[in-house]
Amino acid sequence: MATGWGSLLQDEQQLEELARQAVDRALAEGVLLRTSQAPSSSDVVSYAPFTLFPSRVPSALLEQAYAVQADFNLLVDAVSQNAVFLERTLSSTIKRDNFTARLFDIHKQVLKEGIAQTVFLGLNRSDYMFQCNADGSAALKQIEINTISASFGGLASRTPAVHRHVLSVLGKTKEAAKILSNNPSKGLAMGIAKAWELYGSANAQVLLIAQEKERNIFDQRAIENELLARNIHVIRRRFEDVSEKGSLDQDRRLFMDGQEIAVVYFRDGYMPSHYSLQNWEARLLLERSCAVKCPDIATQLAGTKKVQQELSRVGVLESLLPGQPEAVARLRATFAGLYSLDLGEEGDQAITKAIAAPSSFVLKPQREGGGNNLYGEEMVQSLERLKDSEERASYILMEKIEPEPFKNCLLRPGSPARVVQCISELGIFGVYVREGKTLVMNKHVGHLLRTKAIEHADGGVAAGVAVLDNPYPV
Repeated sequence: MATGWGSLLQDEQQLEELARQAVDRALAEGVLLRTSQAPSSSDVVSYAPFTLFPSRVPSALLEQAYAVQADFNLLVDAVSQNAVFLERTLSSTIKRDNFTARLFDIHKQVLKEGIAQTVFLGLNRSDYMFQCNADGSAALKQIEINTISASFGGLASRTPAVHRHVLSVLGKTKEAAKILSNNPSKGLAMGIAKAWELYGSANAQVLLIAQEKERNIFDQRAIENELLARNIHVIRRRFEDVSEKGSLDQDRRLFMDGQEIAVVYFRDGYMPSHYSLQNWEARLLLERSCAVKCPDIATQLAGTKKVQQELSRVGVLESLLPGQPEAVARLRATFAGLYSLDLGEEGDQAITKAIAAPSSFVLKPQREGGGNNLYGEEMVQSLERLKDSEERASYILMEKIEPEPFKNCLLRPGSPARVVQCISELGIFGVYVREGKTLVMNKHVGHLLRTKAIEHADGGVAAGVAVLDNPYPV
């Protein structure tokens, strides 16, 4: 997987000129973020960071990631419907992790009252790295699956044109033609539109739960615009607005400012900092309604690290997907080593292993949003602190995936173009819609490649570490 742009990365003058052209093309294509200085305003915007060249990805692994996405959709949906599995899996975590416990409380309240929604919508993104094996071959290994607010489907549809432009400027038209077209936002909107249609009220709207300060608004607008083209109207509100102006009628239909809501699409609510007491109450109101939530609370819980670790246990996939041995084999092939840290012998052995070989493991809390994982010496210190405490059950241990680094040039606003050693992470977007017990849609709808300098252990584009990229299939 060594880079194919070696000689081009050595000519500094040419790189600077190419970078200028690439940035202008990115701005023209709408590869945009609001600035960190003014995250609530679109008066001044900047380009989202990206690589100057597309990064090489083995075609076979790209195809494998696409082929297994429908299986992951099925798996997440199966977990979300299995209340016994969720309770058993998260029982130790919710004792020590307050955020997961609050989500789980809402889940239990909704189950007790009876689930009002009949249509279920999943928009997720399964993220992978390419493990470099001892024999030099590469293997696809899953990092995590994001079941809430899976982002960058909008911007990922704008970047292929930028990389085609760069290669065309260099006279590499044959190479430019190899960059795959990609439009996740269209597919994500198609899932929302299907759920809206099945809800069955022509005047109902889609409610997008947004953050007050949202730098990544253009990514979200791409989905909103796709929906508007289908004559489906989207209103953007915060949790605070829901708690002030949201209400349920006697049939538990959701109204916002007097307008019926068919689908609630969360682009907020995946981190503890997103919730005040008022916001928790708003989340409960939304969950109690018969509107289609994306995700509903059970599907958000299905995306936790603890569930990911439990799914890797022998026999668990088979019990959740009975009679589907091919799907189970495809899923299991992507799993890295995952270890429980619950109190007991199994957890003790995992901790001993990690302290003895810290470079081979990652310590993961139950958090989304990037920048939360612990590595190396920091991980060892945490494990030493946690090893006799119940708090360790709120973490899982994962085998560290070691991709083969390659060189690329990273472009960021306000920084000079930098050629660095990089690694990439591939995400595949999945969409499924279920009505009652019937799956009416289950598909993959595009990809996202993010690349970062190897000195950054953790974090994505939104966390300010990775940059947008495109796969160059080889």
